[in-house]
This record gives sequence, C-alpha cells and structure tokens, in this order.
Amino acid sequence: MNNLKEIIEGNMNGAIKKGSMKTTKLILMGILAGMFIALGGATSNTAVHNISNVGIARTVAGTIFPVGLLMIVLVGGELFTGNCLMIMSCLDKKTKVINLIRNLIIVFCSNLIGSLIIVALIYFSGNLDYTSGALGAYSIKVALGKATITPVKAVTSGILCNILVCMAILMGASAKEVAGKILAIFFPIFAFVIGGFEHVVANMFYIPIGLFAKHNDSYVAKAEELYGLTADKLADLNIASMFHNFLFVAIGNILGGMIFVGLIYYIVYKKED
Repeated sequence: MNNLKEIIEGNMNGAIKKGSMKTTKLILMGILAGMFIALGGATSNTAVHNISNVGIARTVAGTIFPVGLLMIVLVGGELFTGNCLMIMSCLDKKTKVINLIRNLIIVFCSNLIGSLIIVALIYFSGNLDYTSGALGAYSIKVALGKATITPVKAVTSGILCNILVCMAILMGASAKEVAGKILAIFFPIFAFVIGGFEHVVANMFYIPIGLFAKHNDSYVAKAEELYGLTADKLADLNIASMFHNFLFVAIGNILGGMIFVGLIYYIVYKKED
C-alpha cells in the first residue's frame, strides 16, 4: 500500500501526462469516460426505477453506479471530475494552469459526447420500456428534479459529490492490487450515490435521457400516472435548464475536487517535506 506522499506524487506525475496529452487521444479517452459513467447511470436507473423506498433505491443504485469509475480507473479514461485533482500538479509548478484549463474544457465536452452516445443507444434499445414504460417515466422524473435544482443546492451538492469522487481516485491509488483498488474506489462512490449528490458527468446522462423520454407520449402518460407530472411541470425540463444544471454542478465539482481535496492534500504533502 502506498503512503500519502507516494499517492500525491503519483497523482501529480499523472497530471503532467494529462496536461500534455495529444488532443485526439484526450477526446477519445474523454468520450470513453462519458460512456462508462453513463452506463453506470443507465444500469442503476434500470435497477431502481420500480423501488418506492428512496433509501433502498439509492442503496441499490449505489452498488451498481461505481462500475463507471471502476472502468475508467482500471482500464483508462479522462473524467472531468477526477481531473480536478490536476490542481495539485499546478500548485507544485509541474503542470501549467493553461494545460489544466485545456484539459478540463476538452474532457468536459468529450464526456458529454460519450454520455449522449449512450443516451441514444439506451433510448433506441427500448430499455425505457421496462415495467410498461415506468423506467421511461422514472427517467423523466429524475431529469426534471435535476433540471430544476437551485444554484445553491447544485453547487453545494456538487462539492459534496466531488469530495467523494476525488477521494475514491486517491484511495484507489493507495492500493497496488486490482481487488484492493476496486474496494477502495467502490465505497466513496457508493456513499455519493446514497447521498444523492450532484455529479456533472452523471447528469450528462440523467438529464438528456429524460429529455428523450419526454418526447415519448407513453412515457409522459406514465409519468403523470405515477408521479403527477403534468405538461406544465414538464415544461421546466428543457435544454436551457439542462445547461443551468451543468454550470452550477460543474462549479461545485471543481470546488470540491480542487479546494476541499486537492489544495488541502497538497498543503499536507508539502508539510511532510
């Protein structure tokens, strides 16, 4: 098992490579990461869509959703939220701030592309037809809840989310064996899902899939039957409200990863020198 200094130095050295990665590779790795996170969201939605107890539903979702980050860490991918830890390398003057900004912009856009690929595949696969369209209705409900979240809630929930996601990445780096990495990564992500915190890349799946479902009359009818979602309420689920969510959740994720984890651990790391 690696100690804290080795974990931080390993992350900073990895950030150097991320900062200088060729654009084509960065885009492709970002698309893969977006696809993996979206698959975690899609499969967890499928598992919980017909569970009425919120605590049980989130617990079940929490056991499935971590597969996305596990695929990224174990096989490869560039994830916007995890890359916020590049701030430690910038603070240590190993990576230029402009390289951090370039990485985050390209990865954010690439994660969105990857997520939308899975959204389209899930929608046209008929996955949302499960339980007589209840999965489609549930997707609309989840998307509407996220699209109408207030800026304060979006930022604070985003902070809480990325504290756990970045800790999962650092904890995964503390283990040398695959089994240890899986366990280290699983529990923080499990906790963030149970907490219902906001992850901007996950929302790149959850909100668009709801937007797709909103244009299917049978899913809309089911959403009104199950959740009382009328046409007036569904009007709040649109492209503008989607990007409103992305903006404030991304701000929260950046603060959570860079300030609450990256900056604090960098200070601790320097104190050990």
